Amino acid sequence: MTAKIMQLDELKAQAKKDKAESELLVFTNGCFDILHVGHIRYLKKAAALGDKLILAVNSDSSVKSLKGEMRPFVPESERLEMLAALEMVDYLVSFAEIDATKLIREIEPQIYVKGGDYRIEDLPEAETVYNYGGKIVLVTEVKGKSTTNLIQKIKQSKNEK
Repeated sequence: MTAKIMQLDELKAQAKKDKAESELLVFTNGCFDILHVGHIRYLKKAAALGDKLILAVNSDSSVKSLKGEMRPFVPESERLEMLAALEMVDYLVSFAEIDATKLIREIEPQIYVKGGDYRIEDLPEAETVYNYGGKIVLVTEVKGKSTTNLIQKIKQSKNEK
């Protein structure tokens, strides 16, 4: 395991330290099942919004709940390892819930980021972020690049043969 990959208690302590040093914490979350260029572009945009990027990754069980029994294609430990290799990601944590509300409540990042395919009013985490005075940013520049779209393309190419 890399030092970037933390348990929640470690991340809470690190976030508290970073805030005390006036670091601006950016938080985002997702499955990151099949890493692709849309993820990279999105994470770069998110990281540029602050000093430290915290990436919360859905556990295998929560990916299954969100995406169906056939997912994830890439196990949690491997997804974390690949994401930890990205220079724009400062900290990683895995979570088993369907959404990141509990983590956000624990860490209270100043900025919460989601992709442009979301609407703020539909985010289950929004109320929590606003309750402690955080800000939500939607990265709209990265649209149409998703694991689901990539899987559909692969299935389609298989059917064309």
